[in-house]
Amino acid sequence: MDAYKLVFVETAAARVLSRPRPVRRDGYDRTVVIDRVRVEADDVVSLTLRDPRRELLPEWTPGAHLDVFLPSGRQRQYSLDGDPADRASYRITVRRIADGGGGSAEVHDTLRPGDRLRIRGPRNAFPFIAAESYLFVAGGIGITPILPMVAQAARAGIPWRLVYAGRSRASMPFLDELSRLRGGELIVRPDDEFGIAGPADLIDRVAPNSTVYVCGPPALMEAACARVASLDPSVALHTERFSAPPVRDGVAFDIALTRTGRTVRVGAEESALAAIRRALPGVAYSCQQGFCGTCKVRVLDGAVEHRDRLLSDTERPDSMLTCVSRSRGGELTLDL
Repeated sequence: MDAYKLVFVETAAARVLSRPRPVRRDGYDRTVVIDRVRVEADDVVSLTLRDPRRELLPEWTPGAHLDVFLPSGRQRQYSLDGDPADRASYRITVRRIADGGGGSAEVHDTLRPGDRLRIRGPRNAFPFIAAESYLFVAGGIGITPILPMVAQAARAGIPWRLVYAGRSRASMPFLDELSRLRGGELIVRPDDEFGIAGPADLIDRVAPNSTVYVCGPPALMEAACARVASLDPSVALHTERFSAPPVRDGVAFDIALTRTGRTVRVGAEESALAAIRRALPGVAYSCQQGFCGTCKVRVLDGAVEHRDRLLSDTERPDSMLTCVSRSRGGELTLDL
């Protein structure tokens, strides 16, 4: 299964189950103010954002995200997990990642009510598709894009089932909010109570013509996707990943950084971005999955194997996204 941030796999005829007006996909910026910071679970906080003049915010549909520009200059993507009908505010939720790139720590440690943020969006490439019934599988903070989908299915009276896994109940946000939804089945599977969920634990039954949405860490994604692959071919699978996908079929190569005069070795199982960050820790990046374009860099020499789905044909000859793309063979020379 091709795992990629904010790219979904669709295997059945579909239409968006949402307002008829499509969500705008081209980015646009605005300033918002943090109205509230709330602890939702262990190491998880939500931010409620509003317009500084209390004007209505742009519409969004379940699965949408915001690009958030943090005070440090870091850019990160966070799913909208509130109520799409509430245009007075947006809600995003962030888990602290101790060994991450510093964005989540900055949110937790420095952002307070009254602070202003620049955002871009909302944009949606993980849309909620009309179906006869739904199975949702979420792991940890992967509940954030799933929550509005479950709520929408509940409001529409469409049968749904949610399997929600996490390390412990204390680490799993929105359990109370989910328990209030009607018309479906909520299955909560903390690892400390049931053990790590296997494929059959996550997906033990799916009706034909159902739609399955999965979002979570790599192990959960792989288990759920493998299970769906063995089911009725009428089942449609849609996925979103919050962490960098593993490098597949990688070959080691060198990158020459012209501005610094250094050359870095990219291992067969690591991204070009990871190797570059060893030499340039402050290099810009965000999604690490070839979606946002933050790590786009000019290629001065060498042949690139493009693995992103963002760059246009006119950009590819002299640009690359270092988070996913690689060398086709031989050294690459980059404008870094």
